[in-house]
Amino acid sequence: MTNQLFDFGMIGLGVMGQNFLYNLADHDFKVLGFDKDIKKTTALEAEAPQGTIVKGVNSLEDLVSGLATPRRIMLLVPAGKPVDDVINSLRPLVEPGDVIIDGGNSHYTDTLRRVNDLHATGIHFMGMGVSGGEQGARTGPSIMPGGNQIAWHAVQPILEAVAAKVNGVPCVSYLGTGAAGHYVKMVHNGIEYAIMQLISEAYDILRRGLELSNDELHDVFKTWNEGRLQSFLIEVTRDIFGFKEPDSDQYLIDLIKDQAKSKGTGKWTSQEAMDLAVSIPTIDMAVAMRNLSVYKEERVQAAGIYQSKAGHINFTDEMLSGLEQSLCFCFTIAYAQGLSMLASASTAHSMEIPLADVVQVWKG
Repeated sequence: MTNQLFDFGMIGLGVMGQNFLYNLADHDFKVLGFDKDIKKTTALEAEAPQGTIVKGVNSLEDLVSGLATPRRIMLLVPAGKPVDDVINSLRPLVEPGDVIIDGGNSHYTDTLRRVNDLHATGIHFMGMGVSGGEQGARTGPSIMPGGNQIAWHAVQPILEAVAAKVNGVPCVSYLGTGAAGHYVKMVHNGIEYAIMQLISEAYDILRRGLELSNDELHDVFKTWNEGRLQSFLIEVTRDIFGFKEPDSDQYLIDLIKDQAKSKGTGKWTSQEAMDLAVSIPTIDMAVAMRNLSVYKEERVQAAGIYQSKAGHINFTDEMLSGLEQSLCFCFTIAYAQGLSMLASASTAHSMEIPLADVVQVWKG
């Protein structure tokens, strides 16, 4: 290591971790990265944007000693035991005042436990949701941090620089105490489940009811993405209708098996809403439909027994406009349910979640 001290450290150099560091480096921050896989550490430096200061290290000791104080260290590792293992490895290396950030999708109860545990040692722990996937991490994600104000002020300039911007306003804000950041991200993902289910049902009407071709479906979603439904999910839905298998005339959408897996955040949202006695039926049904999709064999058997009598629907511009309006209305309902849940949770868990700031962050 040189005598140069770095601004930010990352543990976990998968695509998300690597891209987040490159985003930081693009904004003139000096960054360090560590991964147990030495190939990823080497690639971090080799593929770094020209003119940036990006360094890979092969030990946690080198990572910690290379950072300016207060140290800002972010974890992008699988949720659960791996997070605890990394924290335990960092404990003897960091100092009071340093900030450890979990940027993965940890359950909020785990985050709250870690916040309280590390608080006793003077170490600040933040649970932070990061939305936007690999592309967002590279070019500007929506960022949902929670924890204490001291930790927030230590990372605020960095996060505001790299977050997505809408009308010049960064899509990041301090979202409350304790595990508020991961709680907000959990509900955010639950809302996404609902929106994806609504999009799939609109697709079913357009495909099986109106019998639109994939090219026509592409045009419909292209038009919708240029209006009030403009969003990342509508955009990627538009794009999938134009994607064909390499060296084939077959559309990928027609080859995808209709079974959906989940990472747990949607289920957690429904479970937590039940505990709070908050009604989020649109999100609940989206989770249930994912569970139902797994029963492929049973659904095929049932389809053979109970033949569908649904007929063709005559296509009209008015019908297409009505479907767009319906989607917009249902999206609004899904967000309203999620925000209602956050309001109740903020009181129940004393998280002081600022709902107006949540809405701004979610614009990214």
